[in-house]
Amino acid sequence: MPPLPTGTPEALNLDPARLRQADAILQRWVETDRIPAAALCVGRSSRALPPRLVGSQRPGPGAPPLRPDALFLLASITKPVTALAVVMLVERGLLSLNDRVADLLPDFARNGKQDIRILHLLTHTSGLPDMVPDNLRLRRDHQPLSAFVERTCRLAPAFRPGAAVQYQSTGFAILAELVHQASGRLLPEFLTQEVFAPLGMDDSSLGWVASRRERIAAVRTPPEQGADWGWNSPYWLGLGVPWGGLIASPSDLARLCMMMFGGGALGGVRVLSAAAVRAMTTNQLATIPETPEDERRCRPWGLGWRLNWPGQPSSFGDLLGPKTYGHWGATGTLCWLDPDSGVFMILLTTQPLEADGRFLARVSNVVASAIR
Repeated sequence: MPPLPTGTPEALNLDPARLRQADAILQRWVETDRIPAAALCVGRSSRALPPRLVGSQRPGPGAPPLRPDALFLLASITKPVTALAVVMLVERGLLSLNDRVADLLPDFARNGKQDIRILHLLTHTSGLPDMVPDNLRLRRDHQPLSAFVERTCRLAPAFRPGAAVQYQSTGFAILAELVHQASGRLLPEFLTQEVFAPLGMDDSSLGWVASRRERIAAVRTPPEQGADWGWNSPYWLGLGVPWGGLIASPSDLARLCMMMFGGGALGGVRVLSAAAVRAMTTNQLATIPETPEDERRCRPWGLGWRLNWPGQPSSFGDLLGPKTYGHWGATGTLCWLDPDSGVFMILLTTQPLEADGRFLARVSNVVASAIR
């Protein structure tokens, strides 16, 4: 795979003055210690501006500058990538969105979960909670991913499948196990072989690669996280959780965006069908009869991707259209793609995200204003 195709703002029909404003905001935030570091990559269709990186490799005084080859813990931007693996297996006839999870993983049927379908896991309509109740204890004890899957299988859903929407990371732990059962490969291996290597995403991995450890920009961790199990710990970086463990560079994530805009292909390499791309980026809540109307209309979900929520506090910004899709990450990351303009934005920071995401959405507004 050749290097990331790049161009100037003028060549991508983006306003350079507006983009400089976005750069200035990030620089100001770094100088005032609002964020330790950030990387911004903006692109259009099959080309991108060279990523701009500012800040330090880790929080705190005296830290070295952010490396030009820095990698970031993407947190929940991992979810649409895990969903991508599931949809690839749907394309191959090995899974179906309407499959009952319990038919594939019998242990999952416990406590009233027998009617949850794969579609419900991908759209946050399963009734499962975001995290298992003993999430922190499992992390403090350095438990393997299988322990999180086993705890999820014990849970009782909060509502009938499809009757409501509740954001759930636990469902993506189960999706990873479904990929394992259907493909015979663990999710990190599947993604490396089927997505990252074909797309030239050579710096991407679900869970760290030991030789790249020094390149990972450290996150300013919340006080409740322990040094031995928090985001920056070898345990967490190595666990590769399917809801939040992806480590990547901004350039690699740009390749993923270009593939989505390419209808599933990049540089002559196809990893996904155009039909699958449409399904992933279409409002899937409209297909679930019991889902409340306000969720379908105002807070739609695709398959793993979150569609834009205009007018909602946690939207991707104030200036993007309803076809925009993307995802946030708790480590301070944001990625969105606007099909109307063909523009995508990747913003990776090391400052944990506040509850509604409006902090990073300010940069989204400036970038959106640069679209001609």
